[in-house]
Amino acid sequence: MQNIDEIFHVGRTPYADPFLVSTLLSVQLALFPRLKVELISRFSMNLVDDLLAGVIDLAIANDPPESPLLTCVQIADLPFYIAMSKRERLAQYPSVSLDQMGGRHWVLFDRQLHPPVYDAIIHAASERGIRPLSIQHVTAPEEAFPFVADGSAVAFVVKAGALLMARSGVTVRPLNESSLRLKTCLVCRADDNSKIASEFVRAYMRKMPDRKKHQQLPLPISA
Repeated sequence: MQNIDEIFHVGRTPYADPFLVSTLLSVQLALFPRLKVELISRFSMNLVDDLLAGVIDLAIANDPPESPLLTCVQIADLPFYIAMSKRERLAQYPSVSLDQMGGRHWVLFDRQLHPPVYDAIIHAASERGIRPLSIQHVTAPEEAFPFVADGSAVAFVVKAGALLMARSGVTVRPLNESSLRLKTCLVCRADDNSKIASEFVRAYMRKMPDRKKHQQLPLPISA
């Protein structure tokens, strides 16, 4: 048993499901009773760089790249959500597809936040001839709210963003596209043999058997 404070540095994407983060913060290790988790928030691609540089010990990241230098355990598989005004015609449906979204102004996260995921959305739309009237880029869901609330645009958001957006006349629907889902993983360095890291990951995963019931947001999602 350890008798000194141990600091465990964990990075998480700001777009992670809040349930996953709260579960992480609830982890306690019998072998390390004085373990302190230091949580930082970074975009997923930056988290991978921080892991490889040894700045953090563990990360909750969305769709991390495949690499022999990383060990990844998937902990969530969620749809994107489309935030829209309650007055939007699409609000009558329980879910929406890309095919229904043509001819509208889109608000989409900036490509630099996650290039592979951004490119997947644009490629899927292009392949099917789905053309938005325009695309406005944001770095946080709050930036999209005014455009959605006044009915001038629809916005792509993840679960955390959907929870923030569903208020004051804005409603949210899941995007029903099997090829466009956000996979969240617990990521560590493949060469990390520390006892703390292995014990922490095991303890975290033991808390996750019922995670599926926390993943899909109840419908309708509106304020």
